Formats: sequence, structure tokens, C-alpha cells
Amino acid sequence: MNSVRNIYNKKTNSGMLTVILALAWPTMLEQLLQTAVQYIDTAMVGSLGTQATAAVGATGTVNWLVSSTVSALGIGFLAVISQAKGAGDNTKAKKTAAQAVFTVITVGTFFTVLTLSLSSKIPVWMRVDENIRDAAAGYFRIIYSPMLFRSASIIFGMVLRSSGDTKTPMRTGIIVNIINIVLNFFLIYPTRTIDSPFGSFTMPGAGLSINGAAAASAIAYVFGGIAITCKLLKHKEISPKGHPMLPDITLLRPCLRVAFPNMLQRFATSLGYVAFAAMINSVGETSTAAHTIANTVESLFYIPGYGMQTATATLSGNAYGAGDRHRLERLARTVIPLEVVLMIFSGGMLFVFAPRLMSIFSHDPEVISLGTTVLKMVAVSEPFYGIPIVIEGLMQGQGKTVAPFVYNVLGMWCVRIAGTFVCTQLLGYGLVSAWGCMIIHNLTLFVMFTVHYLNGKCKKVPAQKTG
Repeated sequence: MNSVRNIYNKKTNSGMLTVILALAWPTMLEQLLQTAVQYIDTAMVGSLGTQATAAVGATGTVNWLVSSTVSALGIGFLAVISQAKGAGDNTKAKKTAAQAVFTVITVGTFFTVLTLSLSSKIPVWMRVDENIRDAAAGYFRIIYSPMLFRSASIIFGMVLRSSGDTKTPMRTGIIVNIINIVLNFFLIYPTRTIDSPFGSFTMPGAGLSINGAAAASAIAYVFGGIAITCKLLKHKEISPKGHPMLPDITLLRPCLRVAFPNMLQRFATSLGYVAFAAMINSVGETSTAAHTIANTVESLFYIPGYGMQTATATLSGNAYGAGDRHRLERLARTVIPLEVVLMIFSGGMLFVFAPRLMSIFSHDPEVISLGTTVLKMVAVSEPFYGIPIVIEGLMQGQGKTVAPFVYNVLGMWCVRIAGTFVCTQLLGYGLVSAWGCMIIHNLTLFVMFTVHYLNGKCKKVPAQKTG
């Protein structure tokens, strides 16, 4: 971290580019590996048939709803700790990390009780086909049982990244993903004979189908939560050991002030994803499967955007805490063009390889064709979507989360959800029209965040900190 900080202090764009990439690549690699595991999960479940894929994907948006709410709390800690580190107040940073421990215990316990108690009702609310409701509920119940450990992974990962340590969450994520993949092979399928170049051998298996995939993920989550907690407690720069872990409102208030609008934003947009998926589920099983697989495929191509967002938020918080407007401007001038280039490349790859990627997860020609169509549509909008992602990162690091809340909620509910309701429920159109509304939503975010940035609101520091 010290070498990164030294490069960051250089007053050159090349120095800024170096530190952005130094912080971003571990996060990108971590997300890439998570997406790879998601691909493998989807492919393994897809081999069980369209119904299995639909059962797993039918409640996926609820996963976004819960995980993104927890992530919002992590953003609050990231903003406050990165600003404290930028101001040179290491004691405040460690005390705030101690409050993150209290938050993980509280939030993790709450969501465990909530999700498990509602597991049988959620597939009904999501309008999942009656034939797969029981399977969807069972999968949901298993994958949410370790919510305490998932909360630790998310929030403590943010705390570590706020200090500039993006490699520890990456290393932990690699091990978690390996555990998930290995357990998938043993838990999803029954005992079977496998042919290899070295001869045939018997692969033992539990034959748990989609419940096996859920159990593999749950076990991996438990390991990840324990591992990231141990890493945080032993960390030289940000360990909360020795500081009170009981609630301290003077430390929690600034974190919650940042987190609350972000939490409302993520809750409202994730609830929008739930409504979006429910309307797609109502169109039919083929649309649900194609939508589930296309979402999985597309997630790989968002990695450059969200990897850069995390690095941008950390560096923005450091500059804001130090009261360095020039460093903040340099960060913005460097990260936005870089993001555009990365997302153009990403969108181009998605457009070219969409048919092949869809065929990995399904053998149903109708599902492959429908998924390919919507993926090629959204590929064109990737560069436009990348810009609001990094501008939001600039704002998150500074604790300015109210405007992103307004923009994201307006875009989700007034554009995507309203448009999809009209297209699918009133006019009887299918999945293509729903994804068309999603693209218009992304372009709307591009316009709103770009105007906000051009107005100079992302580059202001407190008056008392300027010289």
C-alpha cells in the first residue's frame, strides 16, 4: 500500500493511471473469478434442463436485493475510512472498522432470519411457475442460510479496500470460488463413471441437483466469511483489534449518512430488478431461462466497470479527505476515458461471442436464440453504461450518495419498470422489449450522471480543506 500511495502522490497523469490500475486489477480479477464460478454453476445446472435453470434464476433478483443492501453499508464504511486515511487519521479509520464488526453481526443476523422465514413465499411473489416453486424455494433457503458470513465477506471486503488493500479480498475470493467449484462436482450430480484420457473412473456424488449447487455455494460463503474476518483482525493498517466493537453513534452516524441513501438506492433498484424479473417470469419458462442465462453472460462484461468503480471510490475518498481538489480532478480526467476504452472493448467482445456463450449454458435452440438477441442489443450500450458507473464511484468516495439515489431510482422505475410493464403486460410483447427498456434505462443514467459531472459537482472539496 505504501508504494501505491507514493505513486498516487506524483502529480502526473501516468502516476494516477498506475495507481488506478494497481487498485483495480485485484478487484477485477476477483469479480472475474466470481463470474467464472457463476458461469460454471449455470452450466452445471443448465445440464439438468430448462426447468432447473429457471428454478435457480427465478429468485436471483432477490439475491441482488439483499446483497446490494448489505453492500450499501459497505460503501458507507469505505467512504468514511478512505477519507480518514486520506486525512492521515489512522485511529479514526481503525475505530470505524470496529464499528463495521458490530454492523456485520447485526445485519447478518437480521437478514438470516428474514430470508429464511420468507423462503417459501418469495417464489409465489415472484410469480414463478407452480411446477418449479418448491425447487426455487429450497434453493433459496439453502443459499441464504449463511447470511452472517456473506455479510462479513461484503462489508469487511469494503473495509479492506478502503485502506487500499484490494489483494486480500481477491485472494480470499479465489479460495472461495475453488471450494464452490469442487463441491459442485460432488454435490450436484449422482455417483457416475467418467471417461478420461487416462481411463475410466468413478466420481462419487450426492445427486442433490440444484440443492447441491446451493449447498456448495453456502459452504463456500461460510469459509469466505471466516477467512476475511481473520484477515481483517490481523491486518496491520486497518485491524479493529483494541477498539470498542459496541455501537458508537459518533462513528456510525457518518457511515450511515453515506450508506442510507445508497441503501435506499440499491433497495429501490433491486426491488425494480425483482419487479422486472417477475414480469419476465410471467411471459413464460423460455423467457425466464433466456433472461437468467443472458444476465449471467452479461455480468462478465460489466467487470471492467465495477472494478474501476471500487478503485475510483477509494482514491476519490483519499483525495477528498486530504482536501486535494487537483488530485480529484486528475483522477476524474484519467479514469473516465480509461473506462470508456475498456467498456468499448468489453461490449465488442459480448456482441461477437454472444451465441457461443449462450450455447454453453443451454442446448435449447429457442433459449439460445432469444438470449443471443438481447445480449447483442445490450452490447451496444456498454460504453454508455460504463461512464455513470465510474462517476458514481467518484461520488461514493466523497460520501455524496443522494444524487445517485435520485438518478438510479428515477431511471429504474420511471423508465425500465414503467416501460416493461407497458410492453409485456399491456401490449403482450416479450423478452426483447423488456431488454430494450433496460437499454433505454442505461442511456438515461448516462445522460443524468454526465450532466452532473459536467456541472463540476464531483470535484468539490470542503472549503476549510482547500488552500
